[in-house]
Amino acid sequence: MMNRGGAAPQVHKDRRDWQNLKGILPYLWEFRGRALFAMACLVLSKVANVGVPVVLKEVVDYFERVGRHPTAMAAALPLSLLLAYGALKLSAALFNELRDVVFAKVRYRAMRRLSTRVLEHLHRLSLRFHLDRKTGAVSRDLERGTRSVSQILNYMAFSVLPILVEFTLVAFILLRDYKPLFALAMFGSVAVYIAVTLAITEWRMDFRHYMNRLDSEANTQAIDSLINYETVKYFGNERMELERYDGTLADWEVWAVKSQTSMSLLNFGQGSVIALGVTLIMYLAMSGVASGEISIGDLVLLNAFLLQLFIPLGFLGVVYRQIKYSLADMDLIFKLLERAPEITDRAGATELRVTAGSVRFSGVDFGYHAERQILYGFDMQVPAGSKVAVVGHSGAGKSTLARLIYRFYDISGGAITIDGQDIREVTQDSLRAAIGIVPQDTVLFNASIYYNIAYGRPGAARAEVERAAAMAHIRDFVEGLPDGWDTVVGERGLKLSGGEKQRVAIARAILKDPKILIFDEATSSLDSRTEQAIQETLAEVAARHTTLVIAHRLSTVVDADQILVMAAGRVIERGTHAALITAGGSYREMWELQRREREQAEQPAAGPQAL
Repeated sequence: MMNRGGAAPQVHKDRRDWQNLKGILPYLWEFRGRALFAMACLVLSKVANVGVPVVLKEVVDYFERVGRHPTAMAAALPLSLLLAYGALKLSAALFNELRDVVFAKVRYRAMRRLSTRVLEHLHRLSLRFHLDRKTGAVSRDLERGTRSVSQILNYMAFSVLPILVEFTLVAFILLRDYKPLFALAMFGSVAVYIAVTLAITEWRMDFRHYMNRLDSEANTQAIDSLINYETVKYFGNERMELERYDGTLADWEVWAVKSQTSMSLLNFGQGSVIALGVTLIMYLAMSGVASGEISIGDLVLLNAFLLQLFIPLGFLGVVYRQIKYSLADMDLIFKLLERAPEITDRAGATELRVTAGSVRFSGVDFGYHAERQILYGFDMQVPAGSKVAVVGHSGAGKSTLARLIYRFYDISGGAITIDGQDIREVTQDSLRAAIGIVPQDTVLFNASIYYNIAYGRPGAARAEVERAAAMAHIRDFVEGLPDGWDTVVGERGLKLSGGEKQRVAIARAILKDPKILIFDEATSSLDSRTEQAIQETLAEVAARHTTLVIAHRLSTVVDADQILVMAAGRVIERGTHAALITAGGSYREMWELQRREREQAEQPAAGPQAL
């Protein structure tokens, strides 16, 4: 963001407008016949439009020949010319509207296809991209970028091409019937107009870039503050959020004013060129009439051509600016589409074949950044049908294991296999279909509770969804709500408590019924009574699956077949709960610490001391 009175924000100018325009062509190909028909209607409407002044010239010349006697004029009324004049006006309107109707589906289908493609690509991009992204800026860029495709097609079909076709037809008539000087004056004025428009518009394009950049930044700040509404309220920072938002908008205002001021300068320059051009051509025409070289009808024709050319030309500057703005917006989308996903399926990747469901980490090295390694030669085996728990203090690397199994990141050394198959050699879709997870931080869609549970297996029958909810001990709660299963949970599930969201996530994982289950602090937000009931359900579910439990509370993993204790990215202890307690190492220390914390939490508060 630019500080008021400081330097302008950095703007990317390495755009490839022609390449981006070519990128639209695949979206037009689907309706190529319809697009060509629309262009034919465009040409016919302009032929009719240019024909109107020609007929008007013939009408004027006809009356000039028959004289000015009222009786003679009435007797010699040229009905055929009047009918032709009306037919041409009607045809111009008809083909113009027919072009709009035919091209509408082309334009909106292209917008729909691009929007879908962008969202698909965003889902393909890596988790690293989505952790770094600014949701508000991405949503605003997506909105502007997809709308820009429709706008460019609209401007090309309804503004630029019509002007070019009309110019071509007028040039043909001028060069055929009049001295080259008329064509030179008319199109010389057009050339000067275009040069002025391009020069000033290119100069002021930076203003629009800065406006877009600051607009996206302000939108990001607004959305971020609303998403974190409760945090803002906790710390009473409403004023700070408003000042931050208003500060960005103040910078935006500076560039918006510059943009509007420079546009006024551009409009004045365009108006000056048009005024000079019209004056020159009318002078030449009147001189020709005075010398007898051309008729009054020719003067009318030239005047009509001037009106037909310069009136739409008056909007060419606006159209050009809008096209440039749309190209700038569209460039953001095409650059996003060109951004390669960090994690891709290898050539020849096969479908994961899960038979038993065993998981193995063999000498795995990994770091989110090269300078900060998380795992060092990590070894772990989760035999088929067994329950293995990973415990340790915060920052030990426990939750990283789940992300690596899902292949959200690729490891830098070693291998992760499922039933002996390296997960880098199988398709991501088949890999993730075989795994279910209950994350510690459950994020729900802003939709109904039913939708969020059914999301685990969209084709599941309602009875299966309700059974999964019952197993997760949330069915009675849902059915007791005023709207029942149709209760909307709010953005990110904010209308539900942490425990309720976790139970929805557990129900969703149960409904998916995968071969491999991962519980990442799956009961951290539950009260003790609900946790005990849920633990019984999870134990029942885990008995039929290969289960990896990532936990901080050791009381939730005492029944695990094996417990791994992590510290600084390495396994420092392995064994069952009983064996680790007996060993008296780090696990024993954590167990005793958490036992004392539980005892202190369960002690009743001390009464008032006697005086």
